[in-house]
Amino acid sequence: MSYISIVHYLGLLLSLVGGVMAVPAIFGLVQHDAAGGALTAAAEITIICGGLAYFFTRKGRRPVTQREALVIVVAAWFAVSAFGALPYYFSGALPTYLDSVFETMSGFTTTGATVMTHIGDQPDSILLWRSLTQWLGGMGIIMLFVALFPLLGIGAAQMAEAEMTGEKGERLTSRITSTAKALWLIYFGFTLLCFGALLWAGLPLFDSVNISLTTLPSGGFAPVDLSIEEYASVPVQLIVNFFMFIAGVNFALFYYVFMKGRPGKLFRNPEFKLYAALLAAASIVLALDLTFHNIYPIGDALRQGAFQATTIMTSTGYSSANFDEWPHLSRALLLILMVIGGSAGSTAGGLKVIRSLILFKYTYRRIILAYNPNAVIPIKVGGIVLPEKTISRTVGMTVAFFAAMWGGFLTMSALGLNFETALSSVATCLGNVGPGLAGVGPYQNFAWIPGLGKIVLIIMMLAGRLELFTLLILLTPAFWRRY
Repeated sequence: MSYISIVHYLGLLLSLVGGVMAVPAIFGLVQHDAAGGALTAAAEITIICGGLAYFFTRKGRRPVTQREALVIVVAAWFAVSAFGALPYYFSGALPTYLDSVFETMSGFTTTGATVMTHIGDQPDSILLWRSLTQWLGGMGIIMLFVALFPLLGIGAAQMAEAEMTGEKGERLTSRITSTAKALWLIYFGFTLLCFGALLWAGLPLFDSVNISLTTLPSGGFAPVDLSIEEYASVPVQLIVNFFMFIAGVNFALFYYVFMKGRPGKLFRNPEFKLYAALLAAASIVLALDLTFHNIYPIGDALRQGAFQATTIMTSTGYSSANFDEWPHLSRALLLILMVIGGSAGSTAGGLKVIRSLILFKYTYRRIILAYNPNAVIPIKVGGIVLPEKTISRTVGMTVAFFAAMWGGFLTMSALGLNFETALSSVATCLGNVGPGLAGVGPYQNFAWIPGLGKIVLIIMMLAGRLELFTLLILLTPAFWRRY
């Protein structure tokens, strides 16, 4: 394994992140806010460290292998979180470096779980950096790296695929760099549309920037304390709801719609149809439950139910109400949506809708085989027979997902968290959602969680973002053996 190559590309990536960090730093200096100097220092340190690592490893580098690509992906997420935490720590926005890493990992993985209190009182430059971490992480920092620096050879595809979410489908273009550029262009376009729509709805300029930067990556970091509820604006809520729905769709389908002129590819896609159907059904159930318990009249119940179903299922994590006070059925349904998540290839987290569909078909096949063991029952999705390795990978991923969730739940319970808080804190971080229930509900935060608990949740965030296997494979002794 070439550690020189690993350090070389990590240095280049850190330089890129430091360059992005310079944007809020300049903004802070121009605005004369309290964090401008801290952001400038953090950007300089990140760029210098990244530049030195890149410069001194130029001669020994070579195209990365598959194993090295996996190491780079995992190391990159830890590295950008470690350096991305410096603005919070230097500025005093957060009291400890661990809290700063938690906030940064939550940002880059688009989880949206926060340890920050009195968000609205923070310097604008810090809030802008906070939003930028989510926007960078939404489509993937490795995907951005591949799009901007097409010099990685065969390792580029391996790195990008290790970071992608969901089952791997057809490649959009013959070159992974072209695919990365196309997806980032679509992502950027939707962000601009969201920004313009929010401005039209009357949201202030700074808030429009931050909300658009954290909606398309399904992140949920708002620059105010009470999330979308604080704006008390139905148009804003509807606009955010629409773009959250967009964020939960496989972006590859938008490539066919906008760049190939094939909208049928979207509307015939089985995962998209199930995703839309589940959201519609969940919204209706929530609305009926809220109306039955006299919490809202039917019109408001439909709007609030649809918003919370969308924000939880797409793992965005915005809130338009304190859903922790909703009836038991509504809260249980939201917890289920946390686990299901959005579509593969979207910016949403969770187990993914396509895996739920495959698991349902797999379970049906097992039922038939129980009384007819000689039957040959292929599993089809969209008329295409899935290879057995895809089905096996889906089952394995699901087992790993729930094993991680229950292991994290037991650990958080051992630290003294009550049942609802322990379970939902792990589910929301593993699903990259943000707010959970009880002690980590929409009106609460994660600041009070013990230090060990924060470390566990940081790992859960990364495991959820990289979908476990990419992270777990580095823990196997066989991975590190020389061949």
